[in-house]
Amino acid sequence: MQGNSTSTVLGRRLGAELIKLRTAVGMTQPQAAETLTASTAKVAKMERGWVPIRDPDIRALCELYGVTDPATVGSLLELARVDRDRRKAKGWWNQYPELPDLVQYVALEDIATSLRTWQLACVPGLLQTAGYARSLAVGNGLWEDPDAIEPFVESRMARQARLTGESPLHLWAVLHEAAIRQLVGGRRVMREQLGHLLDSAQLPNVHLQVVPHSAGAHPGMTSAFTIVSFAEPGAMDVVYMDTASSTLWLESEADATHHSGIFDRITRLSLAQRDSADLIADIRKEM
Repeated sequence: MQGNSTSTVLGRRLGAELIKLRTAVGMTQPQAAETLTASTAKVAKMERGWVPIRDPDIRALCELYGVTDPATVGSLLELARVDRDRRKAKGWWNQYPELPDLVQYVALEDIATSLRTWQLACVPGLLQTAGYARSLAVGNGLWEDPDAIEPFVESRMARQARLTGESPLHLWAVLHEAAIRQLVGGRRVMREQLGHLLDSAQLPNVHLQVVPHSAGAHPGMTSAFTIVSFAEPGAMDVVYMDTASSTLWLESEADATHHSGIFDRITRLSLAQRDSADLIADIRKEM
């Protein structure tokens, strides 16, 4: 991995646009490769977002495909430029090579403008305390080396800088009541965690709601997910899902629209922000 590998999100978007233009005129990858004096394999990599695309190649392909609209060409050039810039970016997350599964997501989170996250069983990482994060790591039993847990906790705390400072990330977090009742790390850890949730909910860029047990059946019962949004032109929303054995990225417009609809339906079943805060405070008192 070199630089910010999550630029492939933008790269795939750019590649998809180029594929659409190529297929619209009935051309093949070998024909595009001949125009660029490149291999077919390189064109395939470009269209899949695996490699950055130079401006001359964008212009040559647009000419080949008969694209003359300045706005369309300019949009592709801008998307390619942003993608190249993102690939060059270096971030603090590269200090944690022992966390390969998180590197792509955290890099993506760092360039996002907003997140909408639905969590069934635990507090989202951006709102966790160190004690809670450490207890989760111990509880999942996947760490062969206990010393590796602390870098995980450090990285999770470092991520939270995105919620403050200039241009903070906008976070809309919806949690099931089970997530705030689960006794992670014991009563002291949970009291601290719930207090941190209440404090974080005071930030103007954090919107926190809870789905109570009384809400009954709802469309979010099968899985948790996070919808990541960007400011860059042409960058569609990305849906991230973390399972026990793998991570899943959904990068199509249809998937983003589908999960946005699910998130909206879940929020309609949630308590209002003030009522959610009251429930969290009540549970904290019980602990």
